[in-house]
Amino acid sequence: MRFTTLLSILAGASALWITPARAANEIVVGFATAASGFMQAYDKPAQDAALIRIEEINKAGGLLGKKIKPVFADTKTDQAEGAKAGLAVLDQGADLVIVSCDYDFGAPAALQAQAAGKVSFFLCAESIKAGIPGVGPFSFSASVLAPVQGATMSEWAYTKKNARSFYRLLDSWTVYNKGICDGFDWMLPRLKEAKLVGSDTFKNDDASIASQITRIKSLPKEPDAIMLCTMMPGAVSAIKQIRAAGIKSMILNGSGVDGSYWMNAVPDLSNFYVPVQGSVYGDDPNPKVNEFNKKYKEVTGGDPSSQYVYPGYVLIDVWAKAVERAKSTDAAAVVAELEKMNNESTLFGPRTFTKDIHHQNQGRYLIVDTEAGKPQVIDQWTISEKIPLAYLVSK
Repeated sequence: MRFTTLLSILAGASALWITPARAANEIVVGFATAASGFMQAYDKPAQDAALIRIEEINKAGGLLGKKIKPVFADTKTDQAEGAKAGLAVLDQGADLVIVSCDYDFGAPAALQAQAAGKVSFFLCAESIKAGIPGVGPFSFSASVLAPVQGATMSEWAYTKKNARSFYRLLDSWTVYNKGICDGFDWMLPRLKEAKLVGSDTFKNDDASIASQITRIKSLPKEPDAIMLCTMMPGAVSAIKQIRAAGIKSMILNGSGVDGSYWMNAVPDLSNFYVPVQGSVYGDDPNPKVNEFNKKYKEVTGGDPSSQYVYPGYVLIDVWAKAVERAKSTDAAAVVAELEKMNNESTLFGPRTFTKDIHHQNQGRYLIVDTEAGKPQVIDQWTISEKIPLAYLVSK
């Protein structure tokens, strides 16, 4: 079946669909992901990237001499349906179960894979729970933890931008947002001259953050940096209000606000920085990433909207390497090979897994700077030490 046909089937799917049992010359990868509901916007781009990597592997001769066959089940952005979707792809013979980007929506399917003794990968979840603590020893995520984003931005701003005074502004809506600030909280005491000059919270759907802005403006001196821990859609309103109030401090955020699709709402935005695993702007220092972006557009008809496309490609890449090294799709053997990966090279930065953590608690990030409404890569950064697992689990 042609890859483009697979994409069109997936795009139009509104219910589970079943295919015949796998042939002896096939390895089945099951996508228990959202083809409908709000999670589709998060799942589909990363899933499309995963399918691109599958197609590349198949064209190169397959995996262990077999073709990879993708099968699909729609979670409908519903946790109960997620469990059913997990079972559905397992019934179709899935050796790997790929689940939704979000821990809460992906975990039901991942738990079904764990119970069946199969490996699961979250498409792009960045909670420590999306792995051993929340699912079990056969579960992984190929993305980088949200706390690493907060830690990266604070250490980079301190080191490269001479930021010394920081204001912490947390959007309490999601665990992801909290994770960004958790990483900031861990890193700040390690920055010798850094000082927290204030801290505040708001909610993503707050129409106004005027009181929080008033407290920032009442400081004796404008902070060097505001650590803004938020995501779409509320991020746009918060950023717009901060700049409209005349606050010119550099704004640091997590990867959840990557992409230029929203920047028309904040004309001429400047002094705004985010970490990304790869650049969607055509300026990635790795030319192969820019080539991937072109391929993605050829296949899907649109440019990658944000860096959250990329973990889908990475998860297939690292899983396939582990299968080749194990010479088997047996879950225990594949997990053992994944846990040997230490700074394993991938198109979107190195990946490390251990027997204790199946997520990235340290990772290379590109730093994107937006000036006059135009984002571009200006630097790259890897935090100086890994965030301890005990700290991550305690949050």
